[in-house]
Amino acid sequence: MSGYTVIIVFIFVAALSTLAWIFAPKENRTVFRSSVILCLAMCYLMWAITYLAQLHPLEAPRRSDLRPEKHD
Repeated sequence: MSGYTVIIVFIFVAALSTLAWIFAPKENRTVFRSSVILCLAMCYLMWAITYLAQLHPLEAPRRSDLRPEKHD
């Protein structure tokens, strides 16, 4: 897995948003467009932030079963 996955999924989400914009039903068009595009954008952001946080963690994991070193 790499960081390019985030870009590929972004392109996919942008394409789905474009389809929702073009093929929105005549009735309640504004509400439909807003709901679908906002849902896609927020789901993408949540996924991307979680994915990138696991890909490049800010803090390295530490083993808890090791004894601390003693300095004399």
